[in-house]
Amino acid sequence: MSHIPLLVDAKWVQVHPDARIVDLRWTAKGPPSRQKYEEGHIPGAVFVDLDRDLSGSGGPGRHPFPSEEQLARVLSRLGVAADTHVVAYDEGSSSVAARLWFMLRAFGHEKVSVLDGGLRAWSEAGLPLTGEEPRIAPAPLRKLTLDHSRLADVADVQARRSTVLDARAPERYRGEVEPIDRKAGHIPGALNAPFSANLTPAQRFRPPEELRQLYSRYGGDVIVSCGSGVTACHDALAIELAGLPPARLYVGSFSGWIEDPARPIATGPEPG
Repeated sequence: MSHIPLLVDAKWVQVHPDARIVDLRWTAKGPPSRQKYEEGHIPGAVFVDLDRDLSGSGGPGRHPFPSEEQLARVLSRLGVAADTHVVAYDEGSSSVAARLWFMLRAFGHEKVSVLDGGLRAWSEAGLPLTGEEPRIAPAPLRKLTLDHSRLADVADVQARRSTVLDARAPERYRGEVEPIDRKAGHIPGALNAPFSANLTPAQRFRPPEELRQLYSRYGGDVIVSCGSGVTACHDALAIELAGLPPARLYVGSFSGWIEDPARPIATGPEPG
């Protein structure tokens, strides 16, 4: 298989018309993402709903992984075959697009990239948007297999043999504010690595050497976490961009951790 870029730019998308572009704009609160897609999206892009398409039910956490069968049906509907190159984008930060990148890789679909800078980068390049939804022939339904070695569970986190990184904003990590979950704070022992630190002011990923400086201090055995296993994937992508060993995702993240009231919660800054 030829080299699959982790990131692509708007020019790459233009010269690869066979790629399946996925609009993954989403906000925890605000107007429905489908409405944004209908108002204007990259030509040829299909809409994917984070809550309905890329999440299962019953936990752990707010965005558990879907079953292999559920994701296979979604990919079939999107016309994504085994050899289809998928490019995911969101509003601009790639904090949601990275979830699809990580998920497809974990389910065995390697040909996936993130549009660096998302819709913002596309628009800044002077490229058009459309409200027209593409007509796509479904791809054959295929069997997916989740590689569980890409994931961490509660026992892995509790064992503290790995470095756990929390990708949420510092004020949420410290427990000063909590706009979504019913408790505030972080998993004891977790370190704060906010995904925003991976980005330049223009909302593009920082160069690999800068990301390497940011993450090499954590060693080669890292578990990424956040509120519900979405923005944690941004840290996972940054770690791979840095050329470091792949991180594992704690899918339940903080929202899954607090489902058991017996589990402790830490607040305040990192120790030390």
